[in-house]
Amino acid sequence: MRHLKRRGKLGRLSKHRESLLANLATALIRHNRTKTTLSKAKALQPYAEKLVTLAKKGSLHHRRLAAARLHGKEAVQKLFADIGPRFAGRAGGYTRVTKLGYRLSDAARMAVIEWTEATLPAAGGEKPSKEAQRSEAAKTAADQTSA
Repeated sequence: MRHLKRRGKLGRLSKHRESLLANLATALIRHNRTKTTLSKAKALQPYAEKLVTLAKKGSLHHRRLAAARLHGKEAVQKLFADIGPRFAGRAGGYTRVTKLGYRLSDAARMAVIEWTEATLPAAGGEKPSKEAQRSEAAKTAADQTSA
């Protein structure tokens, strides 16, 4: 019987499944959202949430554990520098899975998995509004014509 077996096999052997989840988690960390099949997104969700929990703890030991589960140093750095602090005040629920529909080629259920909180604004402040840009352009045009 299959009682209390939460993880799906995804039609792969164990090493292939672990590699697939590591690749999907690395893509999620790099791009903040990933489009994949619904079953893969549901399998990735607890995997990614455990990585965020490691990043929130932040020690060298937890960084090495995350590096063993991800592909690429830049993904580990982004996880610990950006994503971990972003969810510092949250106890769980770091990802969301949104269903998209069916893929045309094979009718597989598709979904998007993404972080629940938006990315932090970049350093340097906000972008100027369109009216501020227009007034700035008018000032530079007036300066050029008078010179």
